[in-house]
Amino acid sequence: MIICEFCTRYEPSGKCGRGLNIPKRMGCREFEPGMEKFCSNPRDFVSPRQIIEMATHFDIKGTELKKIKLMTVRADADRGGPGDLPAGNPMSPLLKSLHE
Repeated sequence: MIICEFCTRYEPSGKCGRGLNIPKRMGCREFEPGMEKFCSNPRDFVSPRQIIEMATHFDIKGTELKKIKLMTVRADADRGGPGDLPAGNPMSPLLKSLHE
């Protein structure tokens, strides 16, 4: 498994859409995660925590994991789901943790 498999810029031919070399580790400075790369069926998306656990299982960490957290918070807000939002708090704990 490579980080590119979770990136929207990864082409079916196995090349990077930005022309970068495919990294050997789970990190890339131009990583752009896509929800469809984690859940091919949008109805499979349950909560941000589900995707974050999946990402950590694949040993994604650091900046790439932060980008995934942001992506999941946005996806959860777009679908109108409660996700990890506590009552009365306008900012998700996941999003808040990115700013600490």
